[in-house]
Amino acid sequence: MFEISIDQLYLWIGQYAWPFCRIAAFFMAMPILSTQLVPTRIRLGLAVAVTLVVAPVIEPVPMVELLSIESFMIILQQILIGVTMGFVLQLLFQVFVIGGQIVAMQNGLGFAMMVDPVNGVSVASISQLYLMTVNLLFFVFNGHLAVIYLVGTSFEQLPIGMLGLPIDNYRQVADLGSWMFTGSVLVALPSIIALLVVNVAFGVISRVAPQMNIIAVGFPFTMVLGLVIIWLTLSNIAPQYDSLSADAFEYLRQMVI
Repeated sequence: MFEISIDQLYLWIGQYAWPFCRIAAFFMAMPILSTQLVPTRIRLGLAVAVTLVVAPVIEPVPMVELLSIESFMIILQQILIGVTMGFVLQLLFQVFVIGGQIVAMQNGLGFAMMVDPVNGVSVASISQLYLMTVNLLFFVFNGHLAVIYLVGTSFEQLPIGMLGLPIDNYRQVADLGSWMFTGSVLVALPSIIALLVVNVAFGVISRVAPQMNIIAVGFPFTMVLGLVIIWLTLSNIAPQYDSLSADAFEYLRQMVI
């Protein structure tokens, strides 16, 4: 009778402890929640709340002693799965950060740096503008609900066990770096083309009127016009985010299947 109660205790603790490892790792790695602005207690409280909802409806976990090597391997696998899923979402947000840096370098605002309170590093002011816009779009399009649903349904396709993500999935996550840079170029492309036209126009002016000091006139004019171009192309962020987020969530769905 004593052995049966111990096994039931192991099963009950594992039913909640191992899903908590995946969910907590996901919240610690995903954007917005993993920032310095969100206290650790809030992240842990949210992870506990989601675990209490998800754990009773998932498949029974393996009967493994909690202090065994198998238990630590299961914990490691769950942490890797959660961190990998959160890292994919981080790449989605970094697309717009890199896109803002490209635009800032093109219009002469690359030296306008500011401390990013989210990541604790210095980034271009245009990147900070794009990042704040994407954060708002994330909540407007119910991205917070989508990620909670995604991490909850991941236990159906990737149940608790010693086997985690295949090696090919980690290789595909590394290949997403090219997708990140491609997406950042697409985000910055309208501004790049507009600024290219401005620079070509200044080149023509310098050939037609060589006595004009094009450097003294062109640099401040390019900065002011660059701000106007950013203002006009800011509405392009929403459709770009819609398309890129669809690609990121589709990859996450394929990864957990």
